[in-house]
Order: sequence, then structure tokens, then C-alpha cells
Amino acid sequence: MRGMGTTVFAEMSALAVATGSINLGQGFPDTEGPPEVIAAAVRALRTGANQYAPGIGIPALRQAIARHQRRHYGLDLDPDSQVTVTTGCTEAIAAAILGLVDPGDEVVVLEPYYDSYTAMIDFAGGVRRPVTLRAPDFRLDPDELAAAVTPRTRLILLNTPHNPTGRVLDAEEMAAVARVAVDHDLVVVTDEVYEHLTFDRPHIGLATLPGMAERTLTLSSAGKSYAVTGWKVGWATGPEDLVGAVTAAKQWLSYTSGAPLQPAVAVALDEHPDFPAQEAARLAAQRDVLSDGLAGAGLAPYRSEGTYFVTTDVAPLGWASGGDFCRALPERAGVVAVPSEVFYDDPDAPGSGRHLVRWAFCKRPEVLAGAASRLAAADLTA
Repeated sequence: MRGMGTTVFAEMSALAVATGSINLGQGFPDTEGPPEVIAAAVRALRTGANQYAPGIGIPALRQAIARHQRRHYGLDLDPDSQVTVTTGCTEAIAAAILGLVDPGDEVVVLEPYYDSYTAMIDFAGGVRRPVTLRAPDFRLDPDELAAAVTPRTRLILLNTPHNPTGRVLDAEEMAAVARVAVDHDLVVVTDEVYEHLTFDRPHIGLATLPGMAERTLTLSSAGKSYAVTGWKVGWATGPEDLVGAVTAAKQWLSYTSGAPLQPAVAVALDEHPDFPAQEAARLAAQRDVLSDGLAGAGLAPYRSEGTYFVTTDVAPLGWASGGDFCRALPERAGVVAVPSEVFYDDPDAPGSGRHLVRWAFCKRPEVLAGAASRLAAADLTA
């Protein structure tokens, strides 16, 4: 099975430690979330929130998530039946696929894709039907999306803002997804973990489009929006039957987790709603610092519209693959990045990612400037 071994993130992070390199591979910030939110977690630890939370999450957090969805997307959800709390968005993805996909079911998924998608589809016995977003624009082709659907298709797994490309699907592309889902009576599981971290256009929640609220399972988390990736508090929202499928699967995964962190995330959502926008503005500036540095080192980047990531093509430097480049990079420049080829079924297909590399800009400006200086001083040619 593909995706069951060590992840590329673990491999590259270990390489960073072994070589003392600046790690621009794994997507986690080196700054903290709101102090008041961290204080709320400490307060919960000290006041008894240290035993199992309810499997679907504490009421205060489920209610805060419902308010978040209403505030940002105009969606009215019952916090008792249409919201479930998960161990990060990663568990939400796992539980959604395990709860909804039977052996032989096909899952249409945007390629390149976050590696947990492939692993969980394999675990469920499903079959991937990739629709490739191709450089330089990484746009979704509506005809290719429609052509990927067969009588065996169970669901579409959508990711926007998109990791690893940094693409934020626009209104036309989102309408195409909705049209295919409605025409074929499909469920859509949408990973919106970077929903608030966009720079060039706002994120559109698929569930807000006509005919989609009743067929969309929306997944997200607090980790990226509030710079607390290690807390691993996520959620799934949507129709009761789809959320119920997630809950049924997750009871055999974690059942529950993060009891003292759940009330703190409720504080984040309710009392610090402006923090994600501030985080997005900070990240946009950091994107520009890294993008300028990459360009200066001969690694012209594709523009990132959201997430933590920017992509470059190393083919002009003579490399046979992004993997070869990334494994040589720590010794050459003291910097670590991630080869995008691992996010494709066939990285050698036309428009695929054999030569693409993903860089994380969710680091302090001085770290990014240091990485840029190292890259500029290094010989990066094959």
C-alpha cells in the first residue's frame, strides 16, 4: 500500500536535525498563538479538565464551532448533531474516509494531494481518481473533474486553500465542483484547514453554494488559524448523517482527546475572531520574503495565494527530480524543503510534479532571510 511508510515530512525533518539545516519542509509556525488562548488552556488544566471529554467534544467547543460557521459562512448548525470534534483535521480526514468509503468505492481527489489522503483511501479499500492541478496556474479543469466521475464514485475530496500548491480555488472552480456533485448526487468532503490563511482572494466555503449544504462535510481545525498546530484540535461539520459517520469512525481511532485544550479553542473562536486575519497578514509578508529569496537564488516561485507554502521548479537548474534536489540541499545550502513529487500518483505525467519543490514560509522573517542568504550563497545546480 502506498503511503504506509515513513512520511516525507518525517524524513526531511530528520535530515534537518542531522545537518543543522533551516527546516522549511514541515508546515508549522515558530511563533505562538494568542496568549489569552494559551492561558485558557493552563486554566483548564488547573481546574479539572484532565479526564475524558465527550466523544463528540465538549459542548462549549461545539457551540463555538457552530457560531464560527454561522459568522463566516452563514451556516446554521445544530452543535449537538452537526458538529463533532476531532484530533486535528488529520483525524477528521481519516474518520470521514473510513466512515464513508467502502472497499471499491472511488474517491475523486485533487492532485497533488496531502499524503494522508492517499493513506486513508488505501486503508478504506477505496480507489483514487486524481484530477491534477498543473503548474504554473494550478487551476481546476472542470471537464477533467467531470470526467473523473464514474458509477463507482462515492465522494469528492476537496482541499482549498490547497496544500501543497498554495492555490485558492476561485468562484468559477468552486461552482464547477458543486455542479458535478449535484449532477451526480455525490458527497463532498472538503478540507478547509487553511480557510482563514489566504492572501489574494477569500476562501469560499463549498457548503455555502446552492445545493451543497446537504451534501458537504466540512473539515477544519484551530491549529493553522491560531498558530497552535501541536494542540491537534479539529472538527467536522455538516449534515447529521455525514457528521455521524465521522463520529462512528473516530470512536475507534482516538474516541476523544485534548480535554484541556478544547475549552481554550472555544475561547479562541469566540473571543479572538480577528487573530486569523492578523496571522494571514503576517504570513503574506513572510511569503514575500521567502519568494524574493528563492527568486534571488534562481528558484523562481509560483505565486502562493494561501496556506503556508510556495512551490518552485528545479528543472531549470538541471535536476532530474525534486527528490534529488531536496536530499542534496542540506549539504549544499543548509536548508530543507520537501519534494512535491511524493504528492502525485504519477509524477512523470504531463504537468505533474517530478521537478517541483514545496517550501514553508510559516517561519519568522529573520529565519526566512537566513535561509534565503544560504540559498543565494550555494551552488544549486545539479
